[in-house]
Amino acid sequence: MDKQIIITLGMLIFAMIMFFTEKIPVWVTSMIVLVIFIVTGILEPRAAFSGFTDSSVLLFMALFIIGDAIFLTGLAQKIGDKVTHLAKTENQTIILIMLVSGILSSFLSNTGTAAIFIPIIVGIAKSSGYSRARLLMPLVASVAMGGSLTLLGSPPNIIASSALDHAGFQPFGVFEFVPVAFPIFFVGTLFYAFIGYRLLPGEDRESIISSSVYDNEFDFTDVPSWKMYLSVIVLIFTVIAMAFEKKIGIPFYVSAWIGALFLVVSKTISSKDAINSIDMSTILLFVGTLSIGDALHITGAGSVLARFVLSIAGNNPLFLLATILIICIILTNFMSNTACAALMSNIGIAIAAEIGADPRAILMAIVIGCSCSYATPIGSPPNTMVYTVGGYKFTDYAKVGIPLIIINFIVSMILLPVVFPFFP
Repeated sequence: MDKQIIITLGMLIFAMIMFFTEKIPVWVTSMIVLVIFIVTGILEPRAAFSGFTDSSVLLFMALFIIGDAIFLTGLAQKIGDKVTHLAKTENQTIILIMLVSGILSSFLSNTGTAAIFIPIIVGIAKSSGYSRARLLMPLVASVAMGGSLTLLGSPPNIIASSALDHAGFQPFGVFEFVPVAFPIFFVGTLFYAFIGYRLLPGEDRESIISSSVYDNEFDFTDVPSWKMYLSVIVLIFTVIAMAFEKKIGIPFYVSAWIGALFLVVSKTISSKDAINSIDMSTILLFVGTLSIGDALHITGAGSVLARFVLSIAGNNPLFLLATILIICIILTNFMSNTACAALMSNIGIAIAAEIGADPRAILMAIVIGCSCSYATPIGSPPNTMVYTVGGYKFTDYAKVGIPLIIINFIVSMILLPVVFPFFP
């Protein structure tokens, strides 16, 4: 086997192990891999670092600013107040939390939506007397499912779309995920409404919940109301502009930056808060994993991996779809869904090239699989964020998460071959 292929596959295995264990921060692992590709001569320095100008990175940065404005203007608090007044029972509260947070997460990041709702849910639990342990678990499921509804909702969506664009294929549109993702979100919400809430931990968790930063009260009384209204208007117009980028002739990431910059110039959000909202760990993780995709393509290692996956699944489209979904589901529950999508997207492109399948169909399956991160506390940042706040045990996630994953798998196996066939 060629030396460069061995190095590339070695770095891929190293990245996967380090993403799993997180002995060092995942962004550090990602950048170590990038630097090694340069040192070994697999990638040119300028090409390796070109990810910093990738359209997805620019989109991430703008959306971080817009999402922070949604929180800092008090809009999130208003949403939480509405939920408290509308729900009459615990089950109604759970469903409303899922519907509102799921819809919001389709336009903001999963992590950002969870960060907005955790303090709101803690407040709802205090005022209603319901256990926060029974309210926070549905939240992380809804933001994961809701985040798959649009291109903007989750990093895996953007990563998969960028991988397509990077490989010379048509990237996903803003709402192209809806035909598959919405039924999953709908069925998942019904699952919690009739079955899932019975599997949630009981009141006994309250005794082991320790005080956290989310118990602090957020005071938005001094924030002018016009800032909240303006942040809503900017968000709506930004989403519309991104959806119709071809008609207006402005790239979607530029529209996002127009919205973000307008919020700063209008002083809806301060310059300091805007800068602080940009999560550089996500940016660096993404840039580093883009280099893995380039190395897999340049060295031919991607084809080696594709042939290995095909040796397991064969050329039968349904077996291949099931194999891809299962691999992604297993990986995403033990490593970040962002890292999982970045690794699998590059392999998916190679699989498509190997068998002549539609790469968009394979990457859609990868996106859906990477969103099923409900069964462990390390599957996604929101899962980890609620672990201590909710007083959860590892088994709490598996107890309610595994049945939801099985349901999502069945729905995906029905819809994906129809909406995104591998061989159209």
